[in-house]
Amino acid sequence: MSQIIAMTNKLVLVAVTLCLIYLPTSARQNDMLKVLIVDGFSNHDWKQTSALVRWVLEKSGRFEVEVSTIPLDSIDWVNWCPDFERYDVVIQNTNNIHNPSLRWPAQAQKQLEAYVYKGGGLYVLHSANNAFRDWEEYNKMIGLGWRPADFGVALEAGQDQNLIRHEPGQGKGTSHGDRFDALIRIFNRHPINQDYPEAWKTVNTEVYSFPRGYVEQLTVLSTAYDSTDTQKEWPVEWVVSYGSGSVYNSSMGHLWHGEVYPSSYRCVGFQTTMVRATEWLATGKVTFPLPPDFPDDQNASLKPEAEYVP
Repeated sequence: MSQIIAMTNKLVLVAVTLCLIYLPTSARQNDMLKVLIVDGFSNHDWKQTSALVRWVLEKSGRFEVEVSTIPLDSIDWVNWCPDFERYDVVIQNTNNIHNPSLRWPAQAQKQLEAYVYKGGGLYVLHSANNAFRDWEEYNKMIGLGWRPADFGVALEAGQDQNLIRHEPGQGKGTSHGDRFDALIRIFNRHPINQDYPEAWKTVNTEVYSFPRGYVEQLTVLSTAYDSTDTQKEWPVEWVVSYGSGSVYNSSMGHLWHGEVYPSSYRCVGFQTTMVRATEWLATGKVTFPLPPDFPDDQNASLKPEAEYVP
């Protein structure tokens, strides 16, 4: 009898162990998703941007966020190489468009490439897609970026959900007009924009015309009409498959020097999208609900300025 009881206990233990193994990590450990923001240089206010992004993600209750600042003015630069494997998502918030000598160490570049290729998630935040024209694999990861007219293919949104290709040398290099309140139109449904209205208003944003790149394994999620410059419709958000990993890239998220919690970041649509995109990059699905004050095609929706204290 004692042998039967012992055997039964072993079987129960094995069954429980198997259940624990096959449950999602969050269900086993109740861990929040781990996010790393990389910053240290940009023509934008990267310090305020990182602080705001961290705050928005953490107040959602879904993320634990760390920041790694590249030590440009230190001999430690050559050894800077975060352990990306510790994180579910890396948010890229560096930009060297006006100073190409600013860059990541070669070993960090290779580590990021390997991290994403093996299944990691990369969020390319606003001007980060302006960066690293000479980093070949980065160009593949971001899909489209701020590039000259002779670089890659530019994508324009045409009618009937068609994309118009501007081959290298055709059209112009990437640019943008004045910031304005843009109408974001859904181009392809995706877990990130599930339940969104077909169009919604954001505020004080930049719409990049002639975004250019290798456009490999790329899906455009949304577009907007550039009313201040080209009078054409251009991609605003897109996702890219890179190996087994995923990249989210968007021109939303502009924050200039001297701004503190500007309207572009107070936008409920932008905050919701940031949280959802980060969750999707980490898990392949989205559970963050659409808030009741999400904007529609007639009205923007802003969080109060006073809710954020730097």
